[in-house]
Amino acid sequence: MTATSDSGTNRRRLRGEMGTTTRLAAPLIVGHVSTAMISFVDSVIAGHHHTATLASVSVATAMMWFAIMLPLGVLMSIPPMVSEMDGSGQRSRVGPLFRQALWLAIGIATVLFFYLTFAPALLGVVGMDPLIVPGARDFLHAVRWGMPGLCLFFCMRYLAEGLHWTRPTMYLSLLGLAVLAPVGYVLTFGLLGLPSMGAKGLGYASALSMWIQALGFLLVLLRSQRLHELRLFKQWDWPQWPVIRRTLVVGLPIGVMVLMEGGLFTTTAVLMGRLGALQSSAHQIAISVATLCFMIPLGVAEATTVRVGHALGRNDYAAIRRAMYAGLAIVLMTQLVSASIMILGNHQLASLYSEDTAVLTLASSLLLFAATFQFPDGVQVISAATLRGLQDTTVPMWMAVFSYWMIGMPVGILLGFYYGMGPKGMWIGLICGLTLAAILLNTRARATIRRHLSTAS
Repeated sequence: MTATSDSGTNRRRLRGEMGTTTRLAAPLIVGHVSTAMISFVDSVIAGHHHTATLASVSVATAMMWFAIMLPLGVLMSIPPMVSEMDGSGQRSRVGPLFRQALWLAIGIATVLFFYLTFAPALLGVVGMDPLIVPGARDFLHAVRWGMPGLCLFFCMRYLAEGLHWTRPTMYLSLLGLAVLAPVGYVLTFGLLGLPSMGAKGLGYASALSMWIQALGFLLVLLRSQRLHELRLFKQWDWPQWPVIRRTLVVGLPIGVMVLMEGGLFTTTAVLMGRLGALQSSAHQIAISVATLCFMIPLGVAEATTVRVGHALGRNDYAAIRRAMYAGLAIVLMTQLVSASIMILGNHQLASLYSEDTAVLTLASSLLLFAATFQFPDGVQVISAATLRGLQDTTVPMWMAVFSYWMIGMPVGILLGFYYGMGPKGMWIGLICGLTLAAILLNTRARATIRRHLSTAS
């Protein structure tokens, strides 16, 4: 009777945790979908402008996000640190941490600006198709002006998320998308008396969108009564190395881990450019759809990190385990829906991006591969989020390095280039890397929680 009662109590608590995670994640999902829709809008506009424009934007976007992943991962240390402070009743420490994070964001933006200035020189070195190079260069040189806005936006966003406040992310991400779509179309095709700028126009529109999001979030924080007690902007703090160092200790392994996974996809996109404009365009279509679907588990994962961090601040390891399993349950359900849509509607989805028959045929087949990795991708992102909430980041980083770059990428290159499978071989490599990462990270997360539970008892 007692065992039955305990089982019923555990189920109710798990359902309650799933409800809390869903409410916290919903605005994040909308925000992430809006962010992914930026790439979707870029791809649609570029695809209808010219196949070469789509290929150029595909390669340039891949190079941009490859550079952004590491520093963005560093800033992802903010939610678990803030959430732990909140859970342990140390909210007075949040303001000083945030002000140091702003300095870190400014430094990151400066590095990114110079990277995007000189990165186009790499395009010729890797043997990129000459039709792709000019547009990719123009896009990167235009979008670099948005880097400070992007980094400051993520810094403010992660602060709010760590405090269980996710609606601003949703509203401002939607605002950025609302700016990008019309401005990008006008600048790309040259409407309203403006010259046609092609890929460069999309770059400038993206940069404008980034700054509007950052300024909007700043206004939200300045006017918010919810965060008034934190005194975020009430004093000026010069950079303080001990606080920045602590952020880097937690954040750099997260950044490397994000880079390992994202770099797998980004490098694949760049390698597609060596196969030709058709293959690169088809890959961009498939990866754009997959990325859009990934925004759902990503939002759930970020909510899971916050829930785990808050429970860590209370030293409640049973709640940490519930948070992880709640995230897994939600994500497996959503991934089932995503995989089904890709399988049943692959041709219809591809036709949204391009009217080129050859591109559509290849993109439709690649979407079937994208459907295959939905489940391992969901498991690995929740497992990694749980470990981030526990501030266990170094070992997971090495697991990601091994999975993505010692297994996933070699398999993809071997099958794609040496066995003549082309894009399909590269996608099999993606599936192998994600599946191994899911197994390793989930095993690590469950073992860590079990160890803490046995110690506590």
